[in-house]
Amino acid sequence: MEIERINDNTVKFYISYLDVEERGFSRDEIWFNRDKSEELFWEMMDEVNEEADFVMEGPLWIQVQAMDKGLEVTVTRAQMTKDGQKLDLPDDIEERRKMFGSDDTIAPDFDEFEPVFDEHAIKKLEYTFIFSEIEELVPLARRLEYVPIESAIYHFENKYYLHISFDELLHTEDDVKNYNSIFAEYLQGSPITIHRLEEYGTPIFKEDALSNVLHYFG
Repeated sequence: MEIERINDNTVKFYISYLDVEERGFSRDEIWFNRDKSEELFWEMMDEVNEEADFVMEGPLWIQVQAMDKGLEVTVTRAQMTKDGQKLDLPDDIEERRKMFGSDDTIAPDFDEFEPVFDEHAIKKLEYTFIFSEIEELVPLARRLEYVPIESAIYHFENKYYLHISFDELLHTEDDVKNYNSIFAEYLQGSPITIHRLEEYGTPIFKEDALSNVLHYFG
């Protein structure tokens, strides 16, 4: 996937259909299955965030253009006014077209220039990490032994993946940041989604993974 940072609030990336298929999606799915298209979008945005340091905050304005061999996606992070009500994007549709260019080919499942994905409504509380051997998790599991974090381990393409999820009722945003910093001390983050792991990976521990690591390997 090719990524181009346009400015502080806009990023453009290109993904080939071959890359789409290698990620476990078909062309029909990304055009006609909204759940699949959103899953692919968030997977790509995780990669964009890692490589281009583009933090997803607030509503996102999305333009998707179909190319001969892939998709070109432009994402702009809408800025809110101090009252939190008004977006700083132009109200006039023609002005919006000037902002994004004149391309009119838009994916059917993405409403043109509408805030389809609102980060305030969809809070990301799930993360995936990649590692080589399960024993690598033992010191991490010991450190977080009494922390209520949902966890699962999958084996996929000769690597292991730890998927964790936080309960927003139990954990504050500061909790999530602090615990994620601990995970980052031991493991490397991965853009792969739990949906792909569940569909194509082999489950090692589908729940209570950290506790099971301590029980069997600690």
